Amino acid sequence: MATSSSLSFFSSTIFFSNSNTIHSSKQQQKHLIFKSKQQQFSIRSEAAVAAATIPILSFDGTEVGSTTLNLKSAPLDTARAVVHRGLTTDLRNQRRGTASTLTRAQVRGGGIKPYPQKKTGRARRGSNRTPLRPGGGVVFGPKPKDWSVKINKKEKRLAISTALSSATQNAIVVEEFDDKFEKPKTKEFIDLMRRWGLDPKEKSLFLMTEVSDNVILSSRNISTLKMLTPRTLNLFDILDSEKLVFTKSAVEFLNERYGNDDDDDDWEVVDEEEEDGGEVEESAESSE
Repeated sequence: MATSSSLSFFSSTIFFSNSNTIHSSKQQQKHLIFKSKQQQFSIRSEAAVAAATIPILSFDGTEVGSTTLNLKSAPLDTARAVVHRGLTTDLRNQRRGTASTLTRAQVRGGGIKPYPQKKTGRARRGSNRTPLRPGGGVVFGPKPKDWSVKINKKEKRLAISTALSSATQNAIVVEEFDDKFEKPKTKEFIDLMRRWGLDPKEKSLFLMTEVSDNVILSSRNISTLKMLTPRTLNLFDILDSEKLVFTKSAVEFLNERYGNDDDDDDWEVVDEEEEDGGEVEESAESSE
């Protein structure tokens, strides 16, 4: 049975690893936390940097070099949860929550008893607006609701960078081609995709810092293609695509935006004895 090559956090290799590796990492983590009772460990982040070398293709489809994509990725045992939380947050925040129905107390009419209680041979009924009748109220129907949820900025950024780093094996980098299209032509854009080894029938994502009007008009009729900019980059389209295409400027943006930040990811080790000693010295100086 053939397997699908679609990228998702269910099938990507970054979310699955040898169970022994995960088990050993958990043991090391536990050993670090409970190593000494005199030390207090504060873990701010455990993200690691995943570097990948991606070939650079020219407009003609020939390889002219390579570039490195250094992206921060979540640990193997938490990557799946981080990406799942980022994806569900995006989907929930897209819900408008405007669905609304009327209960029998809100629907119009039904103030008078439709027919006598007895001597009709019919079931007793006190209102035409009962939920059992057409035009009546709705029982437990939807009401306007706020479905939005919050997510930390660093967690959202880590989810996107983890998804991108898991898809680097199906990614290519191309030279800037904004000025190559003198006029909108979908056929020429499809020919360009084939020169780059892309199948127009497969889902592909293009990430460009700037997109010209001719490129937009040439690619908008391709239903399997997503043309994104750094402002519209989102987690769902990354996971839903089978191929990723970056321009050189897009790679520089990704390395700068989602790359390693030495100031954010540290192990903070605080010794309680030193902390207490510092407090005593400060109190002594204040008393003098």
